[in-house]
Amino acid sequence: MTASVDTFDIAQYLPRFGLEQFRPGQTEVIGAVMERRDCLCIMPTGGGKSLCYQLPAVARDGLTLVVSPLIALMKDQVDGLTARDISATYINSSLGLADQQDRLRRMAAGDFHLVYVAPERMRSEAFRETIGHSNIHLLAIDEAHCISEWGHDFRPDYARLGDLREQIGNPPTIALTATATPLVQRDIVRLLALDDPQVFISGFARENLRFEVRAAQGQREKSAILLRAISEAGGGTLVYAATRKACDEVAEMLREYTNLRVGVYHGGLPNDDRRNIQDRFMADGFDVMIATNAFGMGVDKPDLRLVVHYNMPGSLEAYYQEAGRAGRDGMPARCLLLFSYADRFIQEFFIENSYPPKATVAAVYNYLRSFDCDPIEITQEELREQLKSAIGGDGISASEKILEKSGAIKRLDTHQNRASIWIESDLPTLVDLIPRDSKNQLKVLRSAERLVGDRRNERVSFSLDSFASSLKMGREAVVRALRELCRLDCFDYAPPFRGRAIHVNDRERSFASWTIDFAELERRKKAEVEKLDRVIRFAHTRNCRQEFILRYFGDNDSHRCGNCDVCTPLVPGTFRARNAIVQDDEGFVRAVRITLSGVARSKERFGKLVIVQMLAGSRSVKMVKFGLDRLSTFGLLGHLRQNQVAELLDMSLGEGWLEQREVDRHRPTLLLTAAGIDVMRGAAGIQLSQDWPDELVSAIRTGGKTNSRHEPPIHQPDAETMARLRDWRSTTAVKLGVPEYRILHNAALEDLAGKRPQQTDQLDGIHGIGPTTIEKFGQELLALIRGDEVDSVETPRQVVTREEPVETLAPQPDFLDSPAADWSWTSKLLSVGFPPHECAQIRRMSVTQVFADAAMSFENGGKLQIQDVFSLSTISSWRDLKPAKRADKVRRALPQGLDNETEQTLVEWVTAELREMFEDG
Repeated sequence: MTASVDTFDIAQYLPRFGLEQFRPGQTEVIGAVMERRDCLCIMPTGGGKSLCYQLPAVARDGLTLVVSPLIALMKDQVDGLTARDISATYINSSLGLADQQDRLRRMAAGDFHLVYVAPERMRSEAFRETIGHSNIHLLAIDEAHCISEWGHDFRPDYARLGDLREQIGNPPTIALTATATPLVQRDIVRLLALDDPQVFISGFARENLRFEVRAAQGQREKSAILLRAISEAGGGTLVYAATRKACDEVAEMLREYTNLRVGVYHGGLPNDDRRNIQDRFMADGFDVMIATNAFGMGVDKPDLRLVVHYNMPGSLEAYYQEAGRAGRDGMPARCLLLFSYADRFIQEFFIENSYPPKATVAAVYNYLRSFDCDPIEITQEELREQLKSAIGGDGISASEKILEKSGAIKRLDTHQNRASIWIESDLPTLVDLIPRDSKNQLKVLRSAERLVGDRRNERVSFSLDSFASSLKMGREAVVRALRELCRLDCFDYAPPFRGRAIHVNDRERSFASWTIDFAELERRKKAEVEKLDRVIRFAHTRNCRQEFILRYFGDNDSHRCGNCDVCTPLVPGTFRARNAIVQDDEGFVRAVRITLSGVARSKERFGKLVIVQMLAGSRSVKMVKFGLDRLSTFGLLGHLRQNQVAELLDMSLGEGWLEQREVDRHRPTLLLTAAGIDVMRGAAGIQLSQDWPDELVSAIRTGGKTNSRHEPPIHQPDAETMARLRDWRSTTAVKLGVPEYRILHNAALEDLAGKRPQQTDQLDGIHGIGPTTIEKFGQELLALIRGDEVDSVETPRQVVTREEPVETLAPQPDFLDSPAADWSWTSKLLSVGFPPHECAQIRRMSVTQVFADAAMSFENGGKLQIQDVFSLSTISSWRDLKPAKRADKVRRALPQGLDNETEQTLVEWVTAELREMFEDG
């Protein structure tokens, strides 16, 4: 600080805020603000950012305008300040029009030290004009990361703040945030046009927090870990879940198994309910709060002892901000991430919805411009249904935001939505129909009759806020009176539309005439995926977890915390430690080399999904179309589930053996690195740099799916025999015109290649082979096992030994795999354990559509099993039924609304699987 600030003792103002001393970093920031310097202040959650602008607001004359995104936060801050005789107020949509106008007048008159406003307020010309005449000596922008489109919580209204700042004369400005990468920091400075700002990055590390990651496969394991963590917490607990459905289910589980007071908070609750739940949580009315990421910004509950992420968050920024709500009192607290690869699919789905394809945006625009009314009152869900779009409501919302940014439409604020009344009567007045003691109803009715005038028998729209203001009544009281008046047969009231109405700016303009940079949107989408990948690397790192986070935020001077589960492990076996895997373990090394060779043989043309399908032996159309079913690596990892193969690829990316590259149209393809080539060829031993999940390692080393209905084969399959059997099955299936699984399942092939039976009676001991199969194919199978020629089978390709396939690299980026089909998202969720009703919740579609997607997966060679779609108890109930009766039962178990073709596909698939399971097929 300069001498001018030294002589001005800022510490004398601490008692005004009930404080005795500054926290680390506050003195320097406040000093710079007092010198009227522009500042960027990055402090951890709970680090005391608010004081950095509140104290200067009290110490200097003039107004401090605070931009804050949450109404609840404004109220809490203002209540705290006014309780200490500091003049402060807020202006937001929770106030009636009269209150807003009164506070604007007092602000212009200089009655306040601090005024809190939401960024949406900047849209109002009247507000901008008022603050233009106010003596603003400091502009404070809280949660400043929201201004950057590269941040994790971008809000378009924040993007207008640079223009606002210029309009009011570029007053000294302080931008504050708890989470900003170097890229976001530069964006904040640029977009606000800060003048040579001082940048303060202070106290980023939270030494009292213990960061832990626990691998959990499935809801049961997650619930067990969560229950134990809560029992050990010794204080308040906050649990973040990815979806509203997950919140409700976790809360239900806790209520069933504990006596804890459990609250639930998510964006689907009415505003009043959310406010009451948050207030109750702050007042210790709940022991545990289960919430989506809609909860928490501005929540300052100092004594939280545990924050749990039940699902993987979408970015490290979001994770650190949310986890940082623990231990704000400086006492030890725990931050626990329950890590499951299945959660990645949910986050990927959110990303897909946030960046809808061009065709979807065009469809939304063209549908909106077909309306005659203005504004258009239609919810996003209604719009999705009208378009028959498979994309969720969030995707429709994202489309609207893209169109608004281009200037094609304008989304109106909810307070701009208009109510309407209808009076259908020839009586000069309806006053005589109302009891004399119903004063509010009489008052409202008289005003309504004046509003309608001679427009009887037609609907008259009006601003509810203006109407209430003219009556000097509260909005809620007016609404109650209007609803009571609806008891009259001749009076009707329609409340304002609850969503954001839409105005199409120029209905004559085509979609193509608007400038929308879809390439830029694709780049942002890629950045979101990279952030998600960073979360996965965080989960697997064997370096200090806090140091990993701090370095991500640009703090290269950080050091090991000595407190996380890596620095001081307390729970053994969270992941399989790298040294616990024998580096020359044959099964593990072979699986890794097959994976890398599969990528090499794809010649850098395909993305992860296609590589997974090829290695797992999928019979999708794409495999045949591109000749991937003829690669020597095709199906060599068929003993693993596709999500396990995907996990193996992810781990290989994390080890640095593979990398993703954008080739044409920004689609990522997989390619080998130099290190990966050495590992694939055996030129280098496998040295692991990260911990591999136990379940994946076990599945690789035991050679079987950990949750398959088949036991893994006792004998190691002979590779050459396995290749001959696969070729025979493929050709036979083509000749008979049936899917390959109807000939023999993979488990049966593996058992045959392992046991190598030599006589017909020995075939009885093979999984999935019974009398019918023996009668049809027994002699051919025995001949194949002996290595004899089989006359009835024309082998379509040379039989090769596929123990260690190695491929030289030849990049051919001339064509790429297309984006995943929409049904594949449903298939992914089903395959990792989400039942149909949960898939419907996550994907925001009907259960009928979930089953239709399952049928599409089957038709395209997906690897869904019937237990992914139906419960085991339902499947068991079909065991002893005759085929005709069984088909009827299956048909009845399907949801209503399926077309005949889809229904028949599902019935055929399920009954065929049941024959394999119970009779042999």
